[in-house]
Amino acid sequence: MSVKQAPDLSDTAFATWQDLIEDRLGLQLSAQRRSFLKTCLSIRMREVGYSDYLAYFNYVSTGDAGLTEWNSLIDRLTVQETRFFRDPAAYALVRDHLKRRSKESERPLSLWSVGCSSGEETYSLAMLTSDILERAEDGPRLRFGVTGTDVSRKALEQATAGVYGRRRLEFVDDRLEERYFENIDDTYQVVQTVRDRVCFVRLNLLELARSPLRNLDLIYCQNVLIYFRKWRRKDIVTELASRLAPGGMLVLGLGEMGDWVHPDLTRVPGERALAYLKRK
Repeated sequence: MSVKQAPDLSDTAFATWQDLIEDRLGLQLSAQRRSFLKTCLSIRMREVGYSDYLAYFNYVSTGDAGLTEWNSLIDRLTVQETRFFRDPAAYALVRDHLKRRSKESERPLSLWSVGCSSGEETYSLAMLTSDILERAEDGPRLRFGVTGTDVSRKALEQATAGVYGRRRLEFVDDRLEERYFENIDDTYQVVQTVRDRVCFVRLNLLELARSPLRNLDLIYCQNVLIYFRKWRRKDIVTELASRLAPGGMLVLGLGEMGDWVHPDLTRVPGERALAYLKRK
């Protein structure tokens, strides 16, 4: 359904849905995202037999059936298309960081991909880590694990399957593609050895404090914070910072938290990527 075909989204209905989405997910939908919300809602409303945004809001807001429907709607509101290795400058920092870390300690590496969507970012981190450890010339082979979290169950199901179309691999170099993907009927599946190092868990960032993940060597959180208000962004990244191991790295999206400072973290120099190191 196109935006033009969708029912009109009144100012009252828009404000009502804005409040619900921010209250439950923390996501701030600006006026510029009104068409996006209208399209997401109208498509789902058509599927379940509603033609009025406020009537559908009342349904979503009430009882067990409403909670089930809300969880279905989350998939439409939050899933964003992404790519493997989408930000080369950030992954270059990650590679250098993990190389250093792998030489400093024999403790297994622990990484977290926050807001992982359909899993490309999480697998990119796992492939990068695996490649670093496989190419290391000295010392024992370290174990590692990568956790991807997202609020969308549908996105996590796709991530767990690890199957993608060709377009998602446009930033993957030939060597990594050959080593870490299997071509199956015009799709590409992440190889089992990498999938075995990755787990995916549902997590609402408003409930971040409940996460058991701690003592992490790397937290990668890009293109997530832009949807939150500034005060909430600071709460989120401060909580993430508390989950880092000494010497761990936090990677954020450029422009998301440029004015943020933390007494235990030092910003990594560079203009093409935004990252912080926790003091040892």
